[in-house]
Amino acid sequence: MSTLAQSVPKQSAAAKEAPKLNPPQKKLVTGGILATFILTIYLAATQHIVQPMLLLIGVLLGYTLFHARFGFTSAFRRLASVGNGQSLRAHMFMLAIACTLFAPILAFGYSFFGGTPAGNISPIGISLIVGAFMFGIGMQLGGGCASGTLYAVGGGRTVMFITLLFFIVGSTIGAAHSTFWMEDLPAAEPFSLATSTGLGYGGAWAVSLMIFAIVAGITILIEKKRKPPKMAVLPSEKGWKRIFRGSWPLFAAAAALAVLNALTLLTRDSPWGVTAAFTLWGSKVAEGLGFNVESWGYWAGNTEALHASIFADTTTALNFGVILGAFIASAAGGLFRFTKITKGNTAASIIGGLLMGYGARLAFGCNVGAYFSGIASFSAHGYIWGVMALAGTFLALYLRPLFGLSVPRPRDSFC
Repeated sequence: MSTLAQSVPKQSAAAKEAPKLNPPQKKLVTGGILATFILTIYLAATQHIVQPMLLLIGVLLGYTLFHARFGFTSAFRRLASVGNGQSLRAHMFMLAIACTLFAPILAFGYSFFGGTPAGNISPIGISLIVGAFMFGIGMQLGGGCASGTLYAVGGGRTVMFITLLFFIVGSTIGAAHSTFWMEDLPAAEPFSLATSTGLGYGGAWAVSLMIFAIVAGITILIEKKRKPPKMAVLPSEKGWKRIFRGSWPLFAAAAALAVLNALTLLTRDSPWGVTAAFTLWGSKVAEGLGFNVESWGYWAGNTEALHASIFADTTTALNFGVILGAFIASAAGGLFRFTKITKGNTAASIIGGLLMGYGARLAFGCNVGAYFSGIASFSAHGYIWGVMALAGTFLALYLRPLFGLSVPRPRDSFC
């Protein structure tokens, strides 16, 4: 996920305090709040009550992601390049809280509207391995993962609009090829630590926490050996004002994201995801251009969603909310601005977006739907997704400089 580094002043290693914040962009904050209010009212008037609720959850997700610059892409890149595991430890903390919340929800089948909540449990096969590896490369070239693309767009990072466009294109092409990847290639059945092992949700929760502790411990050992640069300190207010302006501690944001994902599960009976909406948007455009989208295996048995309004799609409501929440957060910190586009970052965004979109369809989701929500749902495919995306990140470290993109180095003052 992008750190929006272009919007954050750099800090020398000797500096003890974060740079000062820019003045709030009050007109933009007001506009963002007004747009959220209008869209909430529209969804409440035209759709099921779930839709405006998900929009507001999405706003909180985007607000949290931007305030903490909570990275998936940057976390993998820092670990792979210089051995900094600060962000990955925040991931493990987030996953620990999410598993703790998901376990009783899934075990007892409770939801806000009487449905049956189900986790993101997906098959393990060639499509998962190839798709996650592609996604790992793509997110390092595209400048952000799925959620990172959305919150970077909300923050005004111009090149991410290109990433988003080609993310949608890649997702659509992946949907068109889904039959080959999902049916013609070998795959094992979905494997749940809770229901496929006899451990139950309590046992799966305990095993998951041990895995997270081991991963966090490994990152600490790597840091002791490699002595990487620390993450840069971001500008922030102090005290309660920090809620509205400036950066949030990574672990506070991790807890907030876990709680919001659990609320998503309780609200729509499935965890947080991002890329299904991209596929829907692209498929609607493809159908309008004359493609026989209904014949694609991805849409088999689900043509109702294809022909309904996008405002009836739960993932779309969440995505719109993430963009709005990030926009409000960036404007409150005085950080919303359109950034420079170059030939290098444009080419990287096109390739990265295509790889992420296509890879997400192969891998049953992105860093959110497969990695975050998959692991929180006790699905083995989420762990495999993370390993393969990290492998793709290692390769991408050699590709980024070809497009003029930086890679953290051990002698940097911060990473």
